[in-house]
Amino acid sequence: MADRILIRDLRLRCLIGIHPEERETAQELRIHLTLFTDIRKAAASDFIGDAVDYQKVTEHILDFTETSSRLLLETLIEDMARMILVNFSAVEALQLRVEKPAALPLARFAGIEIERSRADFGI
Repeated sequence: MADRILIRDLRLRCLIGIHPEERETAQELRIHLTLFTDIRKAAASDFIGDAVDYQKVTEHILDFTETSSRLLLETLIEDMARMILVNFSAVEALQLRVEKPAALPLARFAGIEIERSRADFGI
């Protein structure tokens, strides 16, 4: 079983949605991410170069969403999962959840959660 790196409640803004008013102003999204990797080499060396740098993962996610303009959360989450797995070769698989707090007035959020591996994208 792989080790896990956790990033929880990453808050960012993104143009997302099918309604005209959603296309005018970036909306808040919350990201929850679990990265499956083997941390033993980094633990033994105590060297960041041997680790999955979660600061860099976060920067990639922020850059990706700031330049993103998707209609559907389904498209955004699938593209985000692919981007992470392509850019971070030590990540074997991931669980990714994207929450859209403003989607439903009577709910805390609407969201999607997926699990993807490198094999899912032919990587």
